[in-house]
Amino acid sequence: MQQLILGGARSGKSRLAERLAQESGRQVIYVATSQPVDGELNERVALHRARRPDHWGLIEEPLQLAQVLRANATAGTCLLVDCLTLWLTNLLMLDDALRLQAERDALLDCLAQLPGELIFVSNETGLGVVPLGELTRRYVDEAGWLHQALAERCQRVVLTVAGLPLTLKGPAL
Repeated sequence: MQQLILGGARSGKSRLAERLAQESGRQVIYVATSQPVDGELNERVALHRARRPDHWGLIEEPLQLAQVLRANATAGTCLLVDCLTLWLTNLLMLDDALRLQAERDALLDCLAQLPGELIFVSNETGLGVVPLGELTRRYVDEAGWLHQALAERCQRVVLTVAGLPLTLKGPAL
């Protein structure tokens, strides 16, 4: 099963994804897309690390997500990708539209062939005000388009608010 878990900051989306990965009964590989570039982000990464069981695998990949998924997806694994919007930000910061499109297309194109379970975590950014800056508007647009394309392909889509999951598509939690 492929799942997309969306929510705002501190909505409980990562905690829900971690619980679902644990309950999958499969070997869990956590795919971290973050690039801890400042103290605050380092603290967030540390919190996530502390919550994860020691026996989970970890792959840190900020850009080539499709390549990591293809290399590690097996019938016996659950790949937990946290988070897509950080991955998207990493690509946007390269300021290379062709690379962004190629990585996005590679991700969307490989999904149908991936065995095992896949859980994507991403920030829902389309519920707020329209950002003032060009880069942040592009980020919100790209995130929205990515979420729509993934939601179309995933068997389950969940929105988390205040730690509560709301199933938008697929079997209820």
